[in-house]
Amino acid sequence: MSPFAPIDPILEKGYNVRLLADDFEGLINAWTARSEKFRSTANSSLNCQYDEGEKNKLDLFRSGKPNAPLYVFVHGGYWQGGDKDFYSFIADPFVKSGIDVAIIGYQLCPESSMTGIVNQIRTALIWLWKNSRDYAISKDRINISGHSAGGHITGMVLATDWQQISSDLPKNLVKTGIPISGLYQLEPLRKTSIAEALGLDDAETMALSPHFLEPITTAPILVILGEAETPAFHWQTDQFIEKWKLNEALVEYHSEPGADHFEVIERLAREDTQIFDRIKRWIL
Repeated sequence: MSPFAPIDPILEKGYNVRLLADDFEGLINAWTARSEKFRSTANSSLNCQYDEGEKNKLDLFRSGKPNAPLYVFVHGGYWQGGDKDFYSFIADPFVKSGIDVAIIGYQLCPESSMTGIVNQIRTALIWLWKNSRDYAISKDRINISGHSAGGHITGMVLATDWQQISSDLPKNLVKTGIPISGLYQLEPLRKTSIAEALGLDDAETMALSPHFLEPITTAPILVILGEAETPAFHWQTDQFIEKWKLNEALVEYHSEPGADHFEVIERLAREDTQIFDRIKRWIL
């Protein structure tokens, strides 16, 4: 298939979730303001350069608890939008609960390829593991998570053979995986407007679809989806769980009641929600 297939209106409606938001720009502005306020008082290390590239930086937010688990979050934006600075606010309830947080930025498409983005996140995780002592975080309690495109990247991380990258890396570099509203089969996206910036060919589409891969480690996986997500996202998650449950790693599922694609982020940042409580209990 050509990287630029005709747009399928049903798939466009199913995956281009920004069309469903009443005021997407206003939502991002609100998240940005909340994040700026949180960063102003947080125990943090900001804009840590983990690799070359303007956006290849991460932010660390510490709880102050010794040997705390580290919740690593990768933002969404269909690999072509978004910024780590929008999402600092989600760290607030985690650090209050004794959990450290890392939020990773990355170079976006089309400046980077999707393969390049996946490799950037792998590099960031290796950086966290190698620099843990200098930044007062635990190298042995790294948990990978992400929303939407970040959920896809979480799946790719779980399918990573770390020792193939470097023999000094542990097989279980990440202790758990928590993809949220992820995309696990990329072929349907090639029939939407989302695909133009991604430039996916047949080979990359298959190589970067976690559904067709296997988890390399036995790290348990908590797959999360908002109950009010589109049928396309339900299909993605249902198919992924069915396939990955055939492997050795434990796979569990959480449906966040009544939440759509963006509400899951709002609830992730609140201590009184099911999604936050489930993730907290998962990694503590």
